Amino acid sequence: MNGPVRIQVAVDVPLAGTFSYLTESPVMPGARVSVSFGNRRVCGVVVTPIPGEGVPELDAARLRSIDGVLDGLPPLPEEFLALARFASDYYHHPLGQTLFTALPTGLREPRDVTKPDRRPFVLTDAGLGEAPPARQRARLALWQALQDGPLDLAAAKAVTPQAGKLLADWVAEGKAGRATQEPPPLRLGDAPALNGEQQAALDALSASEGFQPWLLHGVTGSGKTEVYLRLIAEQLAARRQTLVLVPEINLTPQLINRFADRFPGSRIVVQHSHLADGERMHGWLNAWHGDADVVIGTRLSVFTPLPRLGLIVVDEEHDGSFKQQDGLRYHARDLAVWRARRAGIAILLGSATPSLETVANVEAGRYKKLALTRRAHGAARLPDVRLVDTRRKKLVEGLSEAVLDALKTRLSRKEMSLVFINRRGFAPVVACTACGWTSGCPHCSAKLVVHLMERKLRCHHCGWEEPVPRACPDCGDPDIKPLGEGTQRLESALQRMLPEARVLRIDRDTTSRKDAWDEVYRKVHGGEVDILVGTQMLAKGHDFGTLSLVAALGADGGLYSADFRASERLFAQLMQVAGRAGRADAPGEVLVQTQWPDHPLYQALVAHDFDGYAATLLNERRQAGFPPSTFQALLRADSPALAQATAFLRQAREALEPLAEGVLISGPAPALMARLAQRERAQLVLESPQRGALHRLLHQLPPLLDGLAKAHGRALRWSLDVDPQEL
Repeated sequence: MNGPVRIQVAVDVPLAGTFSYLTESPVMPGARVSVSFGNRRVCGVVVTPIPGEGVPELDAARLRSIDGVLDGLPPLPEEFLALARFASDYYHHPLGQTLFTALPTGLREPRDVTKPDRRPFVLTDAGLGEAPPARQRARLALWQALQDGPLDLAAAKAVTPQAGKLLADWVAEGKAGRATQEPPPLRLGDAPALNGEQQAALDALSASEGFQPWLLHGVTGSGKTEVYLRLIAEQLAARRQTLVLVPEINLTPQLINRFADRFPGSRIVVQHSHLADGERMHGWLNAWHGDADVVIGTRLSVFTPLPRLGLIVVDEEHDGSFKQQDGLRYHARDLAVWRARRAGIAILLGSATPSLETVANVEAGRYKKLALTRRAHGAARLPDVRLVDTRRKKLVEGLSEAVLDALKTRLSRKEMSLVFINRRGFAPVVACTACGWTSGCPHCSAKLVVHLMERKLRCHHCGWEEPVPRACPDCGDPDIKPLGEGTQRLESALQRMLPEARVLRIDRDTTSRKDAWDEVYRKVHGGEVDILVGTQMLAKGHDFGTLSLVAALGADGGLYSADFRASERLFAQLMQVAGRAGRADAPGEVLVQTQWPDHPLYQALVAHDFDGYAATLLNERRQAGFPPSTFQALLRADSPALAQATAFLRQAREALEPLAEGVLISGPAPALMARLAQRERAQLVLESPQRGALHRLLHQLPPLLDGLAKAHGRALRWSLDVDPQEL
């Protein structure tokens, strides 16, 4: 190489494009490098190969050289870089920020990182031939222990605390080394027999070749996970890796235990945000280097590099948790489909309530559908769903007489019940009966929720909290009352009304500790719980064998939302929570309290008619011109003053309309939650029946908006959300 050459480096900054640096030595794409950016030393990722020619003198005078290549790891693989490029391009997010979002925290810093070598130590021929002197007791004990076979570091330290230094010295002297480890032979735990539908689904999936998205649409309790396990066993037998995406962290402990029981000895890596940084990075590196057989994780796991990837599974594919709502606003399910296409492998999307986007893809022939219409357990049947008309019934703490009677019946039978309400806290609001004051958040257009045990009012959006007032702040009347019910209030009410019942509340407040879910499963499966009280956390993925009754409260609120997706979400949520009942020998019953028993949503729920109601919703979306019949993007702006955010968006619309061929622009209008954390929010909706037309316009947005935003000062912020899930 004659003289310095220019390379392009991606840096974790909110700026489009990459940055040019000089290097005197070859640097491969994917290499992590240390560079000076402004007055900071940061980590960068090389994203282009070295050009074959030197840099002209003028350019060389203006460019900085890299500080150096960060040692210890090979360059990031091309599959990882390609996925990051696609995500950056599709979601119109800076490439540098996209890459560094996808990396574990430990790889984002400008420091050397090495993959820990976990292989056990062995003596070399030179080490075997020379025993330490008897007076060197620690060395001799370790040498003798290694005569019996390989030792990992923990076992070596059990022989002598000095093992770490001794082994390092012996490795340097050529007397010890690392054992060569072959992948462990595949062992399979016990598996239940498949029914006819499961076997037919497995046969179709096993025969699939190349890229193919599959929808496994199975009713709750139909044994979708067993189909996943059988497919993964085939991948393991062929020495291929599997990526399993799950929507919530709380689903992973139960799933991991099941995978570990089925695949004893296989290397299973878990990836989610509650792991310590070092633990997550170690798992990520193991996956990248092929030392993991199965990766189970939440949405960010979609970026985990896997050199032997053979299958992707997306469990509960409909779940909104797969969509990231800030920063890089990606949808993990959609990125997983793109990744499967690039790798030429199958992807399996599993759900009892598939998203309308997935249903539309099946109708269009892009995805193939497999159906599991009955429950896998021999005696299990879908639960009976009954609607409790509350229009002329008196409720006690939000509970109807029918629900209380059903709970008492289950208690007498020693069966478990679930009371579901998707509101945590004691009550959603405090109100004054004299003047009508309600407990609003001073920073958001939301109400402060009562958390009675802590005597706090708390905003579930920005985190603001304050003490519960003793009297109305407006008129001074002491007669202020909590209105409505939350999980805390229901827990207290049930403990008071049914003192013999053992009640366990499950919501974000009670499961924030790392090991909280392990404790929940221990109590439930140990027969220590009679009634579960919980939020949507309990609506999916959990298998509580003795649970025979589900009572759903407060669902009607989902019928009033201005969000066009609200009815789809409510229907899926109720079908999922109903599916917790009757999964074993005891028949299941579901009671839904409602003031709208004749609503088509509830009638479809009673009939377990997902397909019919999904067809109705899809038809409504087509008539209204909503996704999935059209493609949307939201341009959001927020500022301390709504007028400033609106003025910015109005200017953006005026600049975009001459370029918006085939794209409809609506707004600006306040967001559904117009105020959040002391900032006012407004938005433009951009939509088109053609994805290509929408993205051609979106590609022109960043430079245009950056120029407009400068005129409004630093107080104004803007963001773009492609395929938004929340308005």
